[in-house]
Amino acid sequence: MGVKWQSRKRLTFFGLPWTFTTYKLTDDKFIINSGLFTSSEDEIRLYRIVDISLKRTFLQKIFKLGTISCDTVDKTCPKLDIINVKDSRKVKELISEAVESERIKKRVSSREYMHSIDDDDDDDYDNYH
Repeated sequence: MGVKWQSRKRLTFFGLPWTFTTYKLTDDKFIINSGLFTSSEDEIRLYRIVDISLKRTFLQKIFKLGTISCDTVDKTCPKLDIINVKDSRKVKELISEAVESERIKKRVSSREYMHSIDDDDDDDYDNYH
């Protein structure tokens, strides 16, 4: 299991890593360790990540940081926010490429349904469901 990226959660103030949360991206999973006296570890299989976005506040831009948000189909961690990441655009692309690679390797495809409950077009979708 090769490590592709790892970092520590950073404070916005100067982007210093003074927290007890670490992130690790491996070939097939994303691992979050947090806590000092009581610690917890959460892992998300990469093929379970369905969407990745990047947000940068004004303060984050000043300190060259960003927050990467991942929507997943994981029960324990449906929304993962990787806060104050250095080189956030590069890390987002690295995660995205790793997710796609793992989805191809596992032959996993996602299906997105664009149907709204209050859709009022005249198609026969409602007659079958």
